[in-house]
Amino acid sequence: MSNIINRLQVNIPFGLLRQGYLDLFLKHHLNPEIGLDATVLDNVSLSEFSAIATLLNAHKLTVTLHAPFIDLSPGSPDSSIQAATRQRFDQVLRLLPLFQPKAVVCHLGYEKRRYSFMKDTWVETSCCLWRWLGNRIAEEGGRLMLENVYEDDPADIKIIFQELAKTNIGFCFDVGHQAVFSAVPLADWIEVLGPYIGELHLHDNHGAEDEHLSLGHGTIDFPLILNYLRSRKPTPPLLTLEPHKEDHLWPSLIYLDKMWPWKED
Repeated sequence: MSNIINRLQVNIPFGLLRQGYLDLFLKHHLNPEIGLDATVLDNVSLSEFSAIATLLNAHKLTVTLHAPFIDLSPGSPDSSIQAATRQRFDQVLRLLPLFQPKAVVCHLGYEKRRYSFMKDTWVETSCCLWRWLGNRIAEEGGRLMLENVYEDDPADIKIIFQELAKTNIGFCFDVGHQAVFSAVPLADWIEVLGPYIGELHLHDNHGAEDEHLSLGHGTIDFPLILNYLRSRKPTPPLLTLEPHKEDHLWPSLIYLDKMWPWKED
C-alpha cells in the first residue's frame, strides 16, 4: 500500500495540520493537499507557514494547495467582489515559493441558477482572472486546477476550458460533488470534460449528501473514471483523497490498492 500512498494527495486544512496532524503526515509519508481559508491567511505568519513547508520539503512530500473559496466569486461583474477575490488569491500566491506546490486547486464557481442570465459576462470575467492566476502559479512551477462543486452540467463549463486551452490550466474533477449536485451521469461528465482532467478529488457518497465517505462505502463508480483515465493517460493525473474523518482515510487506501488500474507502472 506504500506505493499507492506515494501516488496520492490527502486533503488537510492547514489549521488541522498545525494542530496535530503534521506528525501523522510525516510518519506515514502522506502527501498533503493543504486547505487554506480566510482565517488562516489573515492570521498565520509567513514564518509559521515557512516552518511547516520546510518540514514537508525535508521529508520529500509532494504538496498541493487548495485555495479559499467561501464567498469568493471569480466571475462577478462587481469590481469590489473581484478585488476581494483577487486579494485572497494574492495571499495564496505569496506561499508558493515556500510550499512549491505541484498544483493549486480553486473552485470554478459557476452556478446556473445565479449566472445563466449573464453567462457570457461571467465566462469572460472569470477567464481573465484564471489566466492571471494560472500564469502566476506556472511561474512558480505549479499548475492551476479548477474544481466543480455546484455545477450541474459539464456542457455549461466546457467553454471555460476551451477558452483557457492555450494555458496549462486543468480540470479538477470532484466525483463526489458530481454525484450529489449534478443530474447528468458520470459517464457524460467524462465524455464532455475528460480531456481536460488534470486532477481528481476522490470521496464517496450515496448521491443525496456530500458525505465524504471512504471509497467503496457509497455508490460512486470509481472504476469507470479511473479506467477511462488509464486508457488515455500512461500515468495517473493528480489524485487527492478527501476524507473528512481520519478513519475514512485508511479504507480508501485499501480500496485503491485493490483496484488501481495502473498496476504495471
